[in-house]
Amino acid sequence: MTVTEKHTQSINKKVALVTGGSGGIGYAIACQLAGAGAHVVIADIKAPAAENKGILYKETDVTKAESVAELFSFMHGRGMMPDIIISNAGRGIGEQLAEGDPEKWQEIFQLNVMGHLRTIRSFLPLMQEKGSTRDIIFISSVAARKAYPWGGVYAASKAALQTIAETLRLEVQPTIRVSSILPGAVDTAFFENSMGSSQTVDEMGWGALQAEDVADAVLYILTRPATVAINEMTIRPTAQPF
Repeated sequence: MTVTEKHTQSINKKVALVTGGSGGIGYAIACQLAGAGAHVVIADIKAPAAENKGILYKETDVTKAESVAELFSFMHGRGMMPDIIISNAGRGIGEQLAEGDPEKWQEIFQLNVMGHLRTIRSFLPLMQEKGSTRDIIFISSVAARKAYPWGGVYAASKAALQTIAETLRLEVQPTIRVSSILPGAVDTAFFENSMGSSQTVDEMGWGALQAEDVADAVLYILTRPATVAINEMTIRPTAQPF
């Protein structure tokens, strides 16, 4: 056994829930965890484009209470209460505050804030009863720490998520480890799917992370010894200024 192996823990056979896991960062995380032996459930509004052994899919809209309740029943009925939650579901938006559409802003907060809260509220009580090391990881953004033009609503939603993560950490430690990962620019369909924004990572000119880079960070956090909690990690392209 190497020194590294002595100081890591396995996620083999643990149950992991990944919200927003059908594409981009979420799917890379789901595949990484399945490859490490975890039993993975993807919760998303659409199914992954490709099947992967060790991954189940449940159609879920985390902005709707009834849909999250159905996800809970789906997992509970299969004896799959999560040891790990990767709370990843989210969407971008680029609008000026003097010109944007508040109805769209409400949609963003329903997904980027309330979606995480609904998921945690549903699964947390039973997670607290489990005896093994448990983890909740929020996928946030460097935008949580930096205001920028056209990004007020998105950045505010991610700043709120950071407050939620830190509050949860204080409420559940040491039985559950709570972490947040703040990625910079990542080469996914995020910008393409954002509301009111057509900017691409190429146009930013900083280079970009791959979704697998974020997945690697997730696996690193999860495999630390049970006595070690990495509560926040920022990962960005080396040329990105913020």
